[in-house]
Amino acid sequence: MTIDALYSREILRRTTQIQHVGHLEAPHGSADRVAKLCGSTIHVEVKLQDGLITEFAQTIEACALGQASAAILSLAVLGSTPSEIEAGRDGLRGLLKGEPTDFPGRFRDLIILQSVKDFPARHASTLLAWEATLEAVHLAQRSGHV
Repeated sequence: MTIDALYSREILRRTTQIQHVGHLEAPHGSADRVAKLCGSTIHVEVKLQDGLITEFAQTIEACALGQASAAILSLAVLGSTPSEIEAGRDGLRGLLKGEPTDFPGRFRDLIILQSVKDFPARHASTLLAWEATLEAVHLAQRSGHV
């Protein structure tokens, strides 16, 4: 597969769908992640209540793959459980390794990123939003916010 084929119309369309951009007032947890190879960055903030993500904000400077992945997350993150985010991240990791994958229903659109498996240098930026979100959630949980 050529690098041009990697950036499908659907992936590029998703880059325009990023939701929850900005910051939260008094987040319960936050995290920053950097994809060292390409320099993509993300900052995520979350609030949890009753085991659910009730508020979410992100600022992202990433390639189209990182943006598309962050958009899919942002469209369905509110009301999700930490285990759903983890399952989405783990499913995306499996997809990138070429393994059979089953995503939580709310994150099934991650399947559009299957072409990324042929480009290992792009895996870190594709996982960026998921890793940062889980780190922010775990920080919130350790701080007593559930």
